[in-house]
Amino acid sequence: METTYTVPGMTCDHCTRAVEGAISSVPGVQSVEVDLGTKLVTIRGDALSDTALRAAIAQAGYEAT
Repeated sequence: METTYTVPGMTCDHCTRAVEGAISSVPGVQSVEVDLGTKLVTIRGDALSDTALRAAIAQAGYEAT
């Protein structure tokens, strides 16, 4: 399964690491790719929960759209 979110608040490498770290802790996540230029976060894994992924992004201090 693959899910992509736009996270417009990311502006630097610190942002990228914060979002990657938060999402990586969600059960079922196998990989996280962040493209700072396009503000896209692509998550791959099994049985991914949209609610859990959005909550992890919010916990890192960002909003997923």
